[in-house]
Amino acid sequence: MNRFTGKVAIVTGAAQGIGAATARRLAAEGAAVAVLDLTAEGGQAVAEQIRQEGGTARAYACDVTDGETVNAVFGQVDEELGGLHILVNNAGITRDNLFFKMAKADWDSVLDANLTSAFHCAQAAQTYMTRQRYGKIVSLSSRSALGNRGQANYAAAKAGIQGLTATLAIELGPYDINVNAVAPGYVATAMTAATAERTGHAPEEHQKLAAERTPLRRVARPEEIAAVVVFLASDDASYVSGQTLYVNGGAR
Repeated sequence: MNRFTGKVAIVTGAAQGIGAATARRLAAEGAAVAVLDLTAEGGQAVAEQIRQEGGTARAYACDVTDGETVNAVFGQVDEELGGLHILVNNAGITRDNLFFKMAKADWDSVLDANLTSAFHCAQAAQTYMTRQRYGKIVSLSSRSALGNRGQANYAAAKAGIQGLTATLAIELGPYDINVNAVAPGYVATAMTAATAERTGHAPEEHQKLAAERTPLRRVARPEEIAAVVVFLASDDASYVSGQTLYVNGGAR
């Protein structure tokens, strides 16, 4: 299946986890993929794997919290890969703590990395997408947007992604740009492993506890979230816009 032949995709935070899985899936279906992470070295392994498997990918260093840097890198991607058709806003961090102990610096850094970054990247991407009257923007929200103990900053940022998504769908829809979000539940990634360690659990134990609260009785793999992101980035979802799709194994 080559749903993305001739398309160029940018995936932020693509050095590992959901971002890496999404970059690989897009490339496997024909897209030329810009693998963005804080350092080019961080994304180089993913880009190299894609090339070894016959795909097209380049790694780019990009601090997505800085608008000027984002504009410059997106221009470089356009020039070197030949356009920009798909943006996946995946970059994010956690700085968990109970609200009464949360430092302002941890609030700011999480909002910047998870929400302001999506603002910068979507604003840069729409320049190319409105001109060609075509584009797909998919941003990563989270089940934590509904509230999660110890994650006031992360929950606020991920709820913000949903509001940003709905608004951009309204404003960019007349240019044939689809804007959607995916809100995963528990996914086995380095980020959730770090959360496990913060709460005094081994990652495997933490995953087991999460699985017991999930109807499917397991946690997600990054590839399962990537499959949904890639669907929303495809023309198979051409009449889907302004939506946040929860991918959480049936949890309520």
